[in-house]
Amino acid sequence: MADQKHILMVAVQKPGEALRMASGLTLLDDAVNIVTWGKLPESAGVAEQMEALEFAEVPVVELNPAGDAMAALARQILDNDVVYCV
Repeated sequence: MADQKHILMVAVQKPGEALRMASGLTLLDDAVNIVTWGKLPESAGVAEQMEALEFAEVPVVELNPAGDAMAALARQILDNDVVYCV
C-alpha cells in the first residue's frame, strides 16, 4: 500500500464547490485539509458540506486576506503533497 498523501484544497473563487470536492476526497485514504481565502459564505450548501467535513474531521482554516494570509497559505502549500485551488 502506498504512503498516505496530504491533500490541500484552497477555496478561493468557488468555496462551496471546493468544499464539495474536498468532501469527495475524504473517501480516499489520504489526509485532506481545507484553506479558505476569507470567510466562507453562509448558505445551505456550504453548511451541508461543512457538516460532512466536520464528521470526517477535516480541518478548515479561514485565512484573513487583510492579515498574514499569503505567508500562511504558502506554509500550507509547502506542507502538502497535492494542492487544488478552486
